[in-house]
Amino acid sequence: MTVTGAEVVRSVADVANSLRTYIEQLPPVWIEGQLAEWNPRAKAHYGKLKDLTGDASINITVWNSVLETMTETFKQGDKVRVLAKPDFWVGGGSLSFQVKQMRHEGLGDILEKIEKLRQDLTAEGLLDPVRKKALPFLPLCIGLITGENSDAEKDVLTNARLRWADVKFRIINTLVQGDQAPAQIVTAIQTLDADPEVDVIIVARGGGEFLHLVTFSDERVVRAAAACETPLVSAIGHENDRPLLDEVADLRASTPTDAAKRVVPDVAAEIDAIAGHRSRAFQIVSATIAQEIDRITQIRNRPVMASPLAYLERHETDLANYTDKGLTLITHAVGRANDALHRLKAQLRTLSPQNTLDRGYAIVRGPNGKIVAHATSVTSGDALAIQVADGIVSATAN
Repeated sequence: MTVTGAEVVRSVADVANSLRTYIEQLPPVWIEGQLAEWNPRAKAHYGKLKDLTGDASINITVWNSVLETMTETFKQGDKVRVLAKPDFWVGGGSLSFQVKQMRHEGLGDILEKIEKLRQDLTAEGLLDPVRKKALPFLPLCIGLITGENSDAEKDVLTNARLRWADVKFRIINTLVQGDQAPAQIVTAIQTLDADPEVDVIIVARGGGEFLHLVTFSDERVVRAAAACETPLVSAIGHENDRPLLDEVADLRASTPTDAAKRVVPDVAAEIDAIAGHRSRAFQIVSATIAQEIDRITQIRNRPVMASPLAYLERHETDLANYTDKGLTLITHAVGRANDALHRLKAQLRTLSPQNTLDRGYAIVRGPNGKIVAHATSVTSGDALAIQVADGIVSATAN
């Protein structure tokens, strides 16, 4: 810097460095505009962001490392919103903005609405895995909702028929992006769901930029899919920022081709599997029968089976011997019992009062019927009953 009279003169470098120092202190700012230019280079993309209503424009730089973190793709003419920090290049004397984030204009509002709808659907239980329906093993008729003459339609039809040539389709072509698309897709879902021949419904699109897929996060489409009683497969083909239809659908397929393979079984492979199972079943049954034949043969070869009458005759002789022995033992036991009985009867007769009477003794009973053991037990004139061997004699005491 030099001083000439009252004037202060600064060098270009001094001014440029001062500008850079001042500009570097400025914070990042969100800017909306249209990509008037968009030029890819080895390390960065250079563009010009033009005002949406006027002629103002600024230069922007997006390093490729930053661009790789973004889920969207951009081209000249896109309306975008960027978070950028001003940067002054001293060597060229130019001002540009280093982009930290970039998305299509209005995307933030869209994402916010989608997130709010996701929370509502979660609260209602419409995203609960428990409510998802199982797909039929072999659908006879498949409902397909996709764009007319689209690659998605061709992929589904080709791959499904390669797996099973006889599979049938009910195809409804609709718009897959734009304001009119949601209403057409809802009508298609309801039409196919009401068709009793349709076993499963596929909604397909071959991917695309996120903004082109917002149709499949539209509340009308999502709720129609949730209300659908026919199993529904979402095949939108967008790994990042998946549309809400993927979460409500009974099955999410990564691509239309994947949807065809997961909905339609490979009939040739299934036939081979059935043949394999039949072969293994035949082997198991054959082995079991052979084992039982061997077991029966062993039983038949046993002596008892070779001559069953001889076995019975041997035991018949044993039975006769046991019978004779038992009869002899019983006869002896009965004889011994009779002998004991006779002895007891003899002893009983010997001890009985009747035997005493038979020997000439008598039993005298007084008026009260009691036996008179002493003469003093009666008085003169008492009526007495004298029991002898063959009867009772009446008498009177003196």
